[in-house]
Amino acid sequence: MAVAEKLENAPTERKANPIKSFITGGFGGICNVLSGHPLDTIKVRLQTMPRPAPGEKPLYSGTFDCAAKTIRQEGVRGLYRGMSAPLTGVAPIFAMCFAGYAVGKRLQQRGEDAKLTYSQIFVAGSFSGLFSTFIMAPGERIKVLLQTQGTGPNGEKKYSGMIDCGKKLYKEGGLRSVFKGSCATMLRDLPANGLYFLVYEYIQDVAKAQSKTGEINTASTIFAGGAAGMAYWILGMPADVLKSRLQSAPEGTYKHGVRSVFKDLIVKDGPLALYRGVTPIMIRAFPANAACFFGIELANKFFNYFTPNF
Repeated sequence: MAVAEKLENAPTERKANPIKSFITGGFGGICNVLSGHPLDTIKVRLQTMPRPAPGEKPLYSGTFDCAAKTIRQEGVRGLYRGMSAPLTGVAPIFAMCFAGYAVGKRLQQRGEDAKLTYSQIFVAGSFSGLFSTFIMAPGERIKVLLQTQGTGPNGEKKYSGMIDCGKKLYKEGGLRSVFKGSCATMLRDLPANGLYFLVYEYIQDVAKAQSKTGEINTASTIFAGGAAGMAYWILGMPADVLKSRLQSAPEGTYKHGVRSVFKDLIVKDGPLALYRGVTPIMIRAFPANAACFFGIELANKFFNYFTPNF
């Protein structure tokens, strides 16, 4: 039987469980951060490095130069700078993201065992971006500031850590300062999350159709998760660059938010700047998201074994 025919006749799936997805998503998020943070730091530093003066060399010539300079000047710990913010927030962020995906699926499922179309999966994935943005935006704001402090010409380090950064942001500009970049985060996550879940589900469906048992295996989970992560960043990278620049800039730099960042970047650096930092993020995307979905499937197996009716 052809793969396409097998996909059409694929077995139905149980109705999505937001509570279960909340728990397994949190575990998967921790796996994601632990495996991918060093390359995320390099990505952010490349995206936010100061624009060189005429005739002056850029601060970093590329991914490996950035990594080498960071390790030489700050040690290996420099690559993990700012990890406390995503690690502390990653469980609720990924939990909310996967719970939002489950809610988005559940709203579209007409029966207990109804299987969604791929367009419905994209909508459900985009819906998850709404859930996670309100937690992710302040966490990413703090992470970006911690990752980029000390990289400028004066090497000033304003924040001693995640809590100190959050307190100072609130003191300087209230919740508006803490949540700076929320629209840019949503601009990234709504379409990119939709593609993320679509690619993962499609590859897993193909793997199931080709499997003799009709079950997914570890190899397909790792490949599908990694491919989903790469698809997410191919679509979401431009908005992420705008978000990083907006969140790391001093107050008043961009008066109209993400629109001002976009205009300034295109005029001064050109369209290719929208994919600045793409090398480290693509190197990171596959293993980090493979680890994420592997952790989620592991947690699902745990629940299915010990609490089959959950």
